[in-house]
Amino acid sequence: MAAIVVPVVGWLAKVEIIGEEHLPAEGPYVLAPNHYSEFDPLVLAVATWRLGRAPRFMAKESIFRVPVVGRALHAAGMVPVSRSSSAAAVKQTLAQSESLVAHGRGVIVYPEGSLTRDPDMWPMRGMTGAVRLALAGDIPVIPVATWGVQQILPRYGTFSLWPPRKRVQVRFGPASDLSAFHGAANTASLAAATDVVMADISVLLGELRGLTPPAERWNPAAHGQKRTGRLDP
Repeated sequence: MAAIVVPVVGWLAKVEIIGEEHLPAEGPYVLAPNHYSEFDPLVLAVATWRLGRAPRFMAKESIFRVPVVGRALHAAGMVPVSRSSSAAAVKQTLAQSESLVAHGRGVIVYPEGSLTRDPDMWPMRGMTGAVRLALAGDIPVIPVATWGVQQILPRYGTFSLWPPRKRVQVRFGPASDLSAFHGAANTASLAAATDVVMADISVLLGELRGLTPPAERWNPAAHGQKRTGRLDP
């Protein structure tokens, strides 16, 4: 997969990595990025690969039931995740966390769950999956922001293939401070921990954009929007 993805992304994007020292060279971690283009996972995968770690993503479990694609995802060590908040889903998260610790693997989890609904493409309010996974195994959450991918594939837009090698920046930050939430499993604590991570991601993105991020994250429900699915223009 890398033999295909790395050259393709390299032709489309000139990926600049900042703060690579914050990505652990070994051991488990949860990487929490912003999400504003269907193409930004490939850019992040290449950046992670270049830093010597295998880019494993959490992806909705329905994708793993697609013939061929599902087998490829399993073979690459991707992690299926349920969007349900049921007891079975929580049990699955605990098992995944234990597996990450046991094998010293990292996983990339998009806290927003889908492309941001924020009109200015700032991170929107996050979901608790990333911190739930991290807190269950005492795994560090590394915030990361990308910017420039919208020049290649705008949110719900079409590819721009020319000119090639558009500048894309990837900025890793220090692990989010979740020490106040260790051992917490209730909804309020998980939501508060998620807010900490989303704020860290927003700060990193603000540094890339040269702008101050909004004090509050966009809440789709408050604007009559669904969190998942295509965003109507």
